[in-house]
Amino acid sequence: MLFKTRNFDAAPVALSAEALTVNLPDTPGVPQVLKGIDVTIRQGETVCLVGESGSGKSVTSLAVMGLLPEALKVAGGKILLQGQNLLPLSQAQMRELRAARVAMIFQEPMTALNPVLRVGDQIMEVMELHTRLSAAERRRRAIDIMEQVHLPDVPRIFRSYPHQLSGGQRQRIMIAMALVLEPVLLIADEPTTALDVTTQKQILLLIDELQQKHGTAVLFITHDMGVVAEIADTVCVMKHGEIVEHGPVEQILRHPKADYTRKLLASVPSLAPRDPRAETQDIVLRVSKLNKIYGGGGIFRKLPQAHAAKDVSFSLTRGRTLGIVGESGSGKSTVARCIMRLIDPTSGRIELDGTDIATLSRGGLKPHRKRLQVVFQDPMRSLNPRWTIAQSLIEGPLNYGTPRREAMAEAARLMGVVGLPEDSLRRYPHQFSGGQRQRIAIARAVMMRPDVLVADEAVSALDVSVQAQVLELLDQLQRDLGIAIVFITHDLRVAAQICDEVIVMQRGEVVEHGPAGEVLAHPAHPYTRALIEAAPGRDWDFQNFRSMSESQDAHPA
Repeated sequence: MLFKTRNFDAAPVALSAEALTVNLPDTPGVPQVLKGIDVTIRQGETVCLVGESGSGKSVTSLAVMGLLPEALKVAGGKILLQGQNLLPLSQAQMRELRAARVAMIFQEPMTALNPVLRVGDQIMEVMELHTRLSAAERRRRAIDIMEQVHLPDVPRIFRSYPHQLSGGQRQRIMIAMALVLEPVLLIADEPTTALDVTTQKQILLLIDELQQKHGTAVLFITHDMGVVAEIADTVCVMKHGEIVEHGPVEQILRHPKADYTRKLLASVPSLAPRDPRAETQDIVLRVSKLNKIYGGGGIFRKLPQAHAAKDVSFSLTRGRTLGIVGESGSGKSTVARCIMRLIDPTSGRIELDGTDIATLSRGGLKPHRKRLQVVFQDPMRSLNPRWTIAQSLIEGPLNYGTPRREAMAEAARLMGVVGLPEDSLRRYPHQFSGGQRQRIAIARAVMMRPDVLVADEAVSALDVSVQAQVLELLDQLQRDLGIAIVFITHDLRVAAQICDEVIVMQRGEVVEHGPAGEVLAHPAHPYTRALIEAAPGRDWDFQNFRSMSESQDAHPA
């Protein structure tokens, strides 16, 4: 793989964090959140901050923006933007500086954009607050920056609200807002994590293109080492508030010095598929000509129809995993929700052990519900924040007549299975990390002893090491319990590691279906090839670090 080899030694320094220390002053005995870190970014350079959740990446970015929560205090060091120390500035001075000289793109644009304002007005609002341009000039510059971020049909999108745009289009609007005033520094905090691979590639290329055009320094925060391979000039690896290693991207990815860096690289899933499980004749789920059509109604005029799923058919045997991959809007989650009967299919059959559940009433469906369980992408939204973990886990079994004592015993056993202590049952969701919450969500699904588990983007928001742990957990549970898994993902590396078969969907239709090894190694359809080519760092082999890491674990010094 060809890494970036640009030299920035002669470029002026855009940002310099020197011995930056952040504390939790009201929490005695808690370690420092940032422990005297040093980061330098030169004009036109992209520095990637990488590390697991809790490593201090986002705290670093928030400190630079002056947006630290009240509980966190900068206890020492400097943050120099073109030589100016930002730490002594007042909130009013920082507000003047934001967007004009330093701007930020967040992970989820839907929460960062105002849902009741048209996106064009939101871009113009940035200029209204920081410039004296006329309304006509603000509009002209807003349209110009929207064209620069390659948005289609700019006049229409200018008048649109955030909910009327796709995830990739909303992220492009955020980039336009961030760059419209040509800031010195752009901070991108996990801006592509929730995007499918083709949209992700477009956003990465866009940031690189605009960076070269405007000479912007970029601080890019990510846990995706494939993204690092694509975009970074320099990499800083963070762990527990410290930078454990830094250097040019090629040095970090080819010759890492720190054990922690090697373990991060070893956790990146490979595009090389695993050995498939043996297929049996025990078909537990069969989907035949499944269709889901939206629209077509309307009081005053007939609305156009949208085929979210069109004649989707497949079968799944016990103990195997079927992956459904594709871009956002391809119909993956629609198929998953139809299988779960969270939405009703327009037509087709969904047979669970020979029983068609596609048209069953709510009452008729209840006996089959426990045999179909789901794990969603965000466990924080699917776990009740007011309930203890024990209450969440035993709710399902109690609804189906399991005695409380027996349900509690099973919940305690499953805590051990998913690698959490038994006293976790007394705690609440907010007291766990994202990876731990996802383990709890898996335990809750397994409590029902299902025949089929639907995992809808269940690991896409997790950092690579936690992602690897959750994938291993699902694999072990499948081996132990014989569960059939429908795995929805936009990450082809993840699909390669867990799936026996793969379905590729585009615009509601299945365009390719076959063994994971055959589909991913020798794709027949142009769309599948495009997905594989868009995978970040696709031609970089991270697996040599996996063998190194396993060797070190087996033979510690």
